[in-house]
Amino acid sequence: EVQLVESGGGQVQPGGSLRLSCAVSGVSFDDYVIAWFRQAPGKDREGVSCITTQDGETYYGNSVKGRFTMSGDNAKRIVYLEMNSLKAEDTAVYYCAAGNYVYPWLGWQSNDFPSWGQGTQVTVSS
Repeated sequence: EVQLVESGGGQVQPGGSLRLSCAVSGVSFDDYVIAWFRQAPGKDREGVSCITTQDGETYYGNSVKGRFTMSGDNAKRIVYLEMNSLKAEDTAVYYCAAGNYVYPWLGWQSNDFPSWGQGTQVTVSS
């Protein structure tokens, strides 16, 4: 059973940075695609980024391209989301998700990922 534990959320001023972490356990790390999604109050869940852990290829949602960077440490079984130039509209609960039948070069959405973490709150406010 896949277990995902997020950490690193918090409050930051606009223009600031945060780094989220997602520790993955219970499965072979290399076989999975790991993604970050976020959900703000009253809004649909939005895909932020994902990574194919086998080769480290990353994919990003349009709203975060150029500001967020996702990476993975296969030895530690952790993925990271480095968030820079944060804006108020980045405020949301951020979730880590895992799936092993995901082909992000064809597109990716929340229904593709059966395993989810508990989420971590990110608040961007002055």
